[in-house]
Amino acid sequence: MPADPRAAEPAAEPATEPAGPTPEPTPGPTPEPAGGAGGAGGAGGGRVVAVVVAHQRRELLLEALAALAAQTRRPDALVVVDNASTDGTSPAVRAWGAGAPFPVDLVRLERNTGGAGGFAAGLARALRRHGADAVWLMDDDTVARPGALAAALAAREATGAVVVASRVVWTDGREHPMNTPRPRPGAPRAEREAAAAAGCTPIRSASFVAALVDADAVRASGLPRAAFFLWNDDFEFTTRLLRRARGVHAPASVVEHRTRAFGGTDADPGERFRFEVRNKAWLFTRYRTLGARDTALYGGATLLRWGRTVRGSSARGVLARGLVRGLAEALRAPAPTEAVLAGLGEVSEDVAAVEAAARGAGRAAGRVAPAAPLPPGELPPFSVLLPVWARDDAEQVRRAVRSVTADQRLRPDELVVVRDGPVPAPLAALLGELAGAGAAGVPVRVVELARNAGLAAALEAGLAACRHDVVARMDADDVSLPERFARQLPLLAAGADLVGTGLWEIGADEDDVVGRRTPPTGERIAAYARFHDPFNHPTVVYRRSAVAAAGGYRDLPLMEDYWLFARMIAAGARCENLPEPLVKYRVGADAAAGSYARRGGVRLWRSELALQRHLRAEGFTTRGQAVRNVVVRGGYRFVPARVRTVAYRRLIARSRPERLPR
Repeated sequence: MPADPRAAEPAAEPATEPAGPTPEPTPGPTPEPAGGAGGAGGAGGGRVVAVVVAHQRRELLLEALAALAAQTRRPDALVVVDNASTDGTSPAVRAWGAGAPFPVDLVRLERNTGGAGGFAAGLARALRRHGADAVWLMDDDTVARPGALAAALAAREATGAVVVASRVVWTDGREHPMNTPRPRPGAPRAEREAAAAAGCTPIRSASFVAALVDADAVRASGLPRAAFFLWNDDFEFTTRLLRRARGVHAPASVVEHRTRAFGGTDADPGERFRFEVRNKAWLFTRYRTLGARDTALYGGATLLRWGRTVRGSSARGVLARGLVRGLAEALRAPAPTEAVLAGLGEVSEDVAAVEAAARGAGRAAGRVAPAAPLPPGELPPFSVLLPVWARDDAEQVRRAVRSVTADQRLRPDELVVVRDGPVPAPLAALLGELAGAGAAGVPVRVVELARNAGLAAALEAGLAACRHDVVARMDADDVSLPERFARQLPLLAAGADLVGTGLWEIGADEDDVVGRRTPPTGERIAAYARFHDPFNHPTVVYRRSAVAAAGGYRDLPLMEDYWLFARMIAAGARCENLPEPLVKYRVGADAAAGSYARRGGVRLWRSELALQRHLRAEGFTTRGQAVRNVVVRGGYRFVPARVRTVAYRRLIARSRPERLPR
């Protein structure tokens, strides 16, 4: 399939049905262009998704949502997690979202998972379905002043912080003692000076009342611990993110925390004291987010605060029972977040995928665990993953499906089709037909995303839905040759993690071959990857576990595959290419106006710069290689499309006109 221009593109029409039984997307008007008040399209700090967790506070929630819409730099999307409210919260959000200035994604949980579960679900949703670069987390009683997000983003840009905590005030303007973060103990001088230059203070933790967190840091570290339910989930989560990274308190970013009463964390919690005791015990004994020095400092502060709480309580017996119960519960290990949030449809899929990726990123030295080879002659079961969207042609999709099912010598065990947002009626009818009858005896599962989320998010959703670890990629307008899987699967059975192939470039007719791409093989792959993508994305078969270990697909328009493959190589994935063409890749009747045209322009230049920054930051390229790539690959984006087509054909896809049998 030609390079996909759809990443992070708004849906062509409102969603007509929900993405699954649990989430309820609520369409809003098309976001404003980049540079407008909304900053849509990732302007001003990348793509920012706000996540608000709500429970039984409908009116306060609507005030919080109105404040988000009034931001001078609005979020690019909003995820509202309704924690099983019974006060009409979900209908109110749907009604409000119909006129919102950004897409509103309502996720209703059928059971109350507490703040910890709600934020874990919302973060997973923002990362996987909305391609977030940063996520703004807040409770439903948080009302942000108009410049709050813009100021938080400015602090993030100026300091390189992965967590930015807003200044939290009460309704009368006083600093709210419940949410005032403490300065980071022993922060290095350079960190203090960088923060001070931006009008900020280094911090070690932050609350979920208003915290802007870096999406890549979450992908690497994982979600909040849903087992905490209430209290200290934000403390554990942010201290985990900030153990080896910078966080700042940004006083210029102001939000109101509209609690019923003004008070600090030592206010009498009543029956909920058990959560404070249990979760702190878990934090200090089960997790390594603080280190020895900080554990001693924060542990001592906790004991002092508990003492103040007990002294000021009029129901000390309740606190005593909470203390005993909390300590008893802390003796049992907390359940994993995936287990706590199981049985919630797409929410569970999102959470499982993000947590799996984080576990992979945290493996020793970041390396992929080796896969045991299968006995000779035995092949692993595998899925085919095929995303479709509004601009795909139904007949080309039908042909693509046939090529990976009925026409294959080795047929897959399932086909997973991801519908990335609403599609035209002919394509919708075809998907309904496939979901009902399958394809040539191969069962077909259709994963429906209510809004166009972009290729990276669509592929992540599809990977989460695949039943098998080995997954073959396929694009909606390409054609796989009959021997493709029979040639690739033996290499996976022998222990490879990623296997690509060469491809034929075809015109409007699949027999019209206009070029051939032959990828590097063996030891040449790693060296080649420092300058070019060494794999043809529509041809690859990989292990889902190896993809997750490298951090999964991340949003980077038209380069999400190159970035993923570079991380897989760096993580130690065993990679191979078959040089012969086993896929027909459709560039269209006029490649210079289609596939190759999309390789140029300002948008691709920005993606190129972002890619090179990532590759350099991750140590995949040297400084010299990064400079070369920016000059050569970046400059290539501004060459006229016709010239670019000729150059690419001469260097990469050498023309070899010939006709192939179907």
